[in-house]
Amino acid sequence: MAAKKKNPFRQDEHIVENIELNIWEALIPVFALVGMLAYNVYVFGDDAIGGSNQFILLMGGAVAAIVGFFNKVSYKQMLAEVAENVKSTTGALLILLMVGALAGTWLVSGIIPAMIYYGLQILNPTIFLGACVVICAIISIATGSSWTTAATVGIALIGIGDALGISLGMTAGAVLSGAYFGDKMSPLSDTTNLAPAMAGGELFGHIRYMSLTTIPTILVTLTVFIIIGLNLDTSGEADTAAILSSIDATFNINGWLFLVPLAVILLIVKKAPPLLALLIGTLLGGVFALFFQPDIVAGITGADSLTFESGYKGILNAITIKTNIATDNPALNDLFSAKGMAGMLGTIWLIVCAMVFGGIMDGIGALSRITKSLLAMAKTTFGLFASTVGSCLALNITASDQYLAIVVPGKMFSKAYEDRGLAPENLSRTLEDSGTVTSVLIPWNTCGAYHSGVLGVSVADYMFYAIFNWLSPITTLVFAGLGIKIKQLTSKSA
Repeated sequence: MAAKKKNPFRQDEHIVENIELNIWEALIPVFALVGMLAYNVYVFGDDAIGGSNQFILLMGGAVAAIVGFFNKVSYKQMLAEVAENVKSTTGALLILLMVGALAGTWLVSGIIPAMIYYGLQILNPTIFLGACVVICAIISIATGSSWTTAATVGIALIGIGDALGISLGMTAGAVLSGAYFGDKMSPLSDTTNLAPAMAGGELFGHIRYMSLTTIPTILVTLTVFIIIGLNLDTSGEADTAAILSSIDATFNINGWLFLVPLAVILLIVKKAPPLLALLIGTLLGGVFALFFQPDIVAGITGADSLTFESGYKGILNAITIKTNIATDNPALNDLFSAKGMAGMLGTIWLIVCAMVFGGIMDGIGALSRITKSLLAMAKTTFGLFASTVGSCLALNITASDQYLAIVVPGKMFSKAYEDRGLAPENLSRTLEDSGTVTSVLIPWNTCGAYHSGVLGVSVADYMFYAIFNWLSPITTLVFAGLGIKIKQLTSKSA
């Protein structure tokens, strides 16, 4: 009934073909999952990603299992495919944990605050909108979170823009364009880790390949905002003195702190293993924290001064659990917060549950049946890319969550890209170019609702000016249509 063949992306994984399963049976779990997720997000709103969505993924797997039982697929075979799926994400899960550790030490060492401190100083009323893009990009790369960037510096920039007489929609669009560029390109971002995990790729390879479409898109975005800014009449000055003073009073800010991110960048360029690069970045961040921010490290543990014990405990706390650094500016307190390795457990939970759903779908032969149908409809490489973009947009609209817009298409399309001889970076890049960034353009999506509420600007007002967000899927389709930098599957990449 079921023949198996190896997937070159995952050495131990097999793709199950079930000739007894028709396309409508294969799609039953998908329709059930989308319907359940849509209702779940409607009920729980922003809190859905906290756990209920993960359970819904398991329920989707249960529906797939029922379909499998009706087609004489054994429980043992389905469980074996789930085990292989989870095993294939081992590297991604370890990287996620290390990303959380790195974020913790980079906060207490002052590296992230230093990036924010110097970034805010490039504000100029004449090029305010372009500066918003750059500042939010820097901060989002440093923190790995578009949500945190918008909720802190984004709010400050909205206030500054309003004082200058600039449209709130324009400022919000510039803030979100920069924030989502940084979110996409940061190894600290959960979606940036999630996309290659779903596609079967590798984190830094994904970021390098994604830069081919992302950098041209942000350059076009930045150019448009500079042109708009040069033709606007502004009044007043951009006052960031209070924020800069608070950062300066809390941290020892200096240029030496940038040696740590430069070392990590050098390791990435030299193609060091991701876990090694992140581990070295984490350890260096801890050393710099002890040297430059001894009072902060001691304060984390409640100690009055830095000793060997308080230093050890403070760094380990920053690496493993949530760390908050209080300032005299309430707007900065949320920004200067890191969740450590524990903060990544929610994303890991999501990945594991997605692998359960995908594994059962694989075990009953549904993935093979669906990908064959997709390949039959997508006659060209461009058609496959377009189908991926369309699926991501559809899930952002129906399931109302960017994580699910990455997880579900990622698992469903990975086999189709493999059959076309395309490297997994093509899929992971397309997932981010269409799934991550467009979520903020949909009012009822968790991202759209969040950013609209935080910035105090409706989605309708900022949608047109969120240039990076709507231009990204267009760019990826242009690259696919023209055949630009479409990476093929080779024996080396396999």
